[in-house]
Amino acid sequence: MVEKSDNCEIKRWDVLKRQLQNISPQETLQAIKGLGQPWVVIDCRRPAEYAQIRLPGAINIDYLGYDFWEKITELSTEESYLIYCNSCRRSTRVCTLMKNGGFTQVYNLDGGLNQWLNDLGDEGLERPA
Repeated sequence: MVEKSDNCEIKRWDVLKRQLQNISPQETLQAIKGLGQPWVVIDCRRPAEYAQIRLPGAINIDYLGYDFWEKITELSTEESYLIYCNSCRRSTRVCTLMKNGGFTQVYNLDGGLNQWLNDLGDEGLERPA
């Protein structure tokens, strides 16, 4: 009989995240400043979260919304996308779904907005009035 060890347990979202192209808040900000907007930016949080703070030019496609997949499939699989949420968990799932749906240039904001705020403060973010 094999004993279960708590030391080897890896969370499923972390396994998924390791299979993605993750980009740090610092790299993201540098790319935005240097290249303009190199991606279509998708905020996959709830609309109320999106209304409080977001990356400039981000579109809101709510991962928990009833029409989430319909909106995703309307996007071109040829574009590059940067996906983010607050903690990186929802964005990890969205990136995985998009990859499985034929999108090849999908980037995950590592650590989400929480990491951005921790590392960079409000720099580069929008807080709509």
